[in-house]
Amino acid sequence: MSTEKRNLTCINCPLGCQIEVTLEDGAVTAVTGNSCPRGGKYARKEVTDPRRVVTTSVAVTGSREGARTVSVRTAGDVPKESVMDVVRALRGVAVRCPVKIGDVILEDAAGTGVAVVATKNAD
Repeated sequence: MSTEKRNLTCINCPLGCQIEVTLEDGAVTAVTGNSCPRGGKYARKEVTDPRRVVTTSVAVTGSREGARTVSVRTAGDVPKESVMDVVRALRGVAVRCPVKIGDVILEDAAGTGVAVVATKNAD
């Protein structure tokens, strides 16, 4: 049986608890150091299925205001190992103004099943 311990800083609230996760043969057997249940849930997920929200910007064309880019983010989290694939998928994307907050910029980012949406208006 292989035992591993991982130390994390919880990012679910401003407390930033120092959490220790014990894994045996890849399965979580203990979580300590969290001040609330959210920290425990975060730690379990982070060591078994880490995910991230991707934020970046894409080019816009036809702006009356002179905007050159608009900020975007994934509508949900994507597997951590897919983050750079999502960024590469957005590299050549340019959208025509007007762009409104929530507009879908890319339907299925890098095969993750997660859309990329605008987080700012651009006219």
